[in-house]
Amino acid sequence: MRLSVHKLTRGLALLILLSLVTGNAWAQAGQCGVERKVEARALDELTWKQLNRVYEDVGEEQYDSAFDDLQNMLRRAGKDSYLQAVLYQALAQVEWSRKNYEASLAHFEGAVELDTLPDQTHFALMYQIAQLYFMKDRFEDSLEALDLWFCKVPADSVTSHAWVLKASINVQREDYRAALEAIDTAIAMDDDPKESWYQVKLAAHFELQQFPQAAQTLELMIERWPDKKSYWMQLSQIYYKLNSEERALAVIALAYRKGMLDKESDILYLSSLYSNSNVPYQAAEVLEKGIRDGLVKPTKSHWTMVAETWYNAEELEKSLAAFVEAGRVAPDGDIDLRRGFILVDLERWSEALGALNDALEKGGLGDRRTAEAHLLRGMANFNMDRFDAASTD
Repeated sequence: MRLSVHKLTRGLALLILLSLVTGNAWAQAGQCGVERKVEARALDELTWKQLNRVYEDVGEEQYDSAFDDLQNMLRRAGKDSYLQAVLYQALAQVEWSRKNYEASLAHFEGAVELDTLPDQTHFALMYQIAQLYFMKDRFEDSLEALDLWFCKVPADSVTSHAWVLKASINVQREDYRAALEAIDTAIAMDDDPKESWYQVKLAAHFELQQFPQAAQTLELMIERWPDKKSYWMQLSQIYYKLNSEERALAVIALAYRKGMLDKESDILYLSSLYSNSNVPYQAAEVLEKGIRDGLVKPTKSHWTMVAETWYNAEELEKSLAAFVEAGRVAPDGDIDLRRGFILVDLERWSEALGALNDALEKGGLGDRRTAEAHLLRGMANFNMDRFDAASTD
């Protein structure tokens, strides 16, 4: 489960990063609880025009040209920390476009360290840095950066996506309780929580072995996404693990009626739950239909299971028919002998004789079972007034 959880959350974080508007890196970025005091600044007209040309180059994917122009502007910026921060931000975006993520991160850090950009831009860069740390597997740095961002930004600007990012970081840190707290917060504050968020929540419950809570989560997921077979299967299996076989059966039986069970293992699981719940008729019916529909392999063991469950349901004709099918694919005469026993009990001597002849012809019974077959065949012949044949057995 753990590997799949990590893969899932890394994907989530990447999506969050692409949706944005915009250790030592935080030394000058300010401390939690300390209000920023930044004077409003504006770029001169010439600088604006130069930056516009840069962004036009970026839009046309002329990244090398944009990078060179920004480097020239940075060399001429002198001690103007505000202009330096603006240029570092632009350089970071160019490097991001060129997929130079290490360089992009360094420029974002430089812009934040200068601590001169307006709050909205400054905090957006802090958030981006937290995500870049995450993508570079620097999970502790990522959490530290994100927690500082949470502390710095106004509460009403914190979105559910930020809490999803925090959950993703904590999954990578294997702190599943913190991940659960974060993803629960994201789900609670969003009018339309994403399916992937519930998947993170579910995975965290599994990792913490919180199976009742996992069942509750799956119930919500089935309500929102009723066509996802995996959720029905997982819910049934959790109920089974919690010794609630009645609920386990109810869930998987409903999925069966909805046409969701499309694998051999699904059909075998449902049939076994029916059997365990003392409902042999449905157990046999489901399994036989699965075989005839091609979902379950027509093996000796599967047909024998059908025959035995029909027998337990006191459906002897259906049981005998299933034993015939099992006998056809059996390499030895054991199944035919079992069929012979039933037919002898029913005093259907002619059919019993045919089954017993098949059993002895196939062989592979062992000495004791072979003797039993001869004894039963003698009984069948005797009751059919075939005394000479009976005497030979």
